Amino acid sequence: MFSKISSFGLMGLNGFKIDVEVDTSLGLPSYDIVGLPDVAVKESRERVRSAIKNSGFKFPTNKITINLAPANIKKVGANFDLPIAISILISSGQIVGTKSNDFVIIGELGLDGSIRPITGVLPSLISARSEGFTNFIIPSGNSKEASFIEGINVYGFNKLVDVVAFLNNTIDFKPIEKNIWQGEQLDIFENDFSRVKGQKIAKRAIEIAVAGGHNILMVGSPGAGKTMIAKCIPSIMPKLTFEEALEITKIHSIAGELDLNKGVITSRPFRSPHHTASIASLTGGGRDAKPGEVSLASNGVLFLDELPEYSRQTLETLRQPLEDGVITVSRVNATYEYPASFMLVASMNPCPCGNYGSASSVCTCSPSQIQNYLKRLSGPLLDRIDLKIDVEKVTYLDISNKLKEESSEEIKKRIDKARQIQIDRFKNSSNYTNAKMSSKDINEFCNLDDESEMLIKLAFEKYNISARGYSRILKVARTIADLDGEKNINSNHIAEAIAYRNIDKFQL
Repeated sequence: MFSKISSFGLMGLNGFKIDVEVDTSLGLPSYDIVGLPDVAVKESRERVRSAIKNSGFKFPTNKITINLAPANIKKVGANFDLPIAISILISSGQIVGTKSNDFVIIGELGLDGSIRPITGVLPSLISARSEGFTNFIIPSGNSKEASFIEGINVYGFNKLVDVVAFLNNTIDFKPIEKNIWQGEQLDIFENDFSRVKGQKIAKRAIEIAVAGGHNILMVGSPGAGKTMIAKCIPSIMPKLTFEEALEITKIHSIAGELDLNKGVITSRPFRSPHHTASIASLTGGGRDAKPGEVSLASNGVLFLDELPEYSRQTLETLRQPLEDGVITVSRVNATYEYPASFMLVASMNPCPCGNYGSASSVCTCSPSQIQNYLKRLSGPLLDRIDLKIDVEKVTYLDISNKLKEESSEEIKKRIDKARQIQIDRFKNSSNYTNAKMSSKDINEFCNLDDESEMLIKLAFEKYNISARGYSRILKVARTIADLDGEKNINSNHIAEAIAYRNIDKFQL
């Protein structure tokens, strides 16, 4: 007897429909899966067999052939255990009626018949909804994640026996209750800018970078406070929109890093991979082409401490996502594209000993050592960084000063206002920040008066600024103007943006 169940697989962030077809026929007992299954799918044989038996049902002793269509796309993971089991039970006559035809079913089975949570439920359901599916059976452990999707009915189950009873209409289950996005929750941050003494220039630059989503590089001696400043950034990140939260949640769901008790990400990610991170861990890849750090940091911050210590090959892979906001992971059988629209925050010492250019310490490095150290960063990579600042060591007067420093809460209020201006500005596009403006946006929103035009022309010629550098200066100036509440960019905004473009003494 033949049966078919609808399920969904994932290719990157996009789901695709899979028909789980089962045919039981006379012949020697056998169990064959076709349709490009990976190892986890092939191993479903024993999980499905034990789950069916331990749930009180009879596992057919016939010849069983399972096809996962379309056959030309590789099927990955244990997500197909539940639809395979249901299809076998339909084929063997233990589930009757056509109710199962109305559902998309996904889930992993335990040997005792329990249904275990899986990864990638959110993007699978969103893709299925776009194809017209409205009814879903999923593991109850993923219910919170699925509860934020409007326009669908989702049923969460803990046991195979309950799914069978539901499909046989012997018991009634209600869909899971919908959750309404309440906005990001108030987090208590360990690090606050009120604890950072001095460093007014660095704080100002960080505020501009966060307000516009710009990339920033901090250069300074050891102990100057670069890492501490970076760790305070989550406390001033602007509030999430629901669309941003949904995109972040989809990525973290696929990567298996989603807190199933929360269901949706409520704060912007802050990722800080160690400098020994491999290319695959940073950009994505591996056996299942999972998202890497650049994708997990999307709509948030990617912090690279001690930037020159990363391998040059690893750093060069950042050039595409920094420019395009996406990362493409290519494999023999498929190409996966993940979002990678992150704000890069990087820090580094000016030389191997860390004291080059310091006003209080003596550098012991030779000129060649300094040049070799700085050459670990390529010109094209540095050209993609909007703000570069020199972080000087704080003085004793700064540390001993009893005056209260400005708190993260006060800084965040200004940033939220600037972000709201940008949201209103780009309401008719998918862009949210000044940093992602296209050339068309720059022409429309970055008009300069004569004085500003002359100033940027002088800087262009003096500092040999590239075309990319020119556009990034305009983007930063637009953000500074937004923080000041100005509709038009003036010469003060241009001058400040130019000042953050190059650090002469470090030749960056």
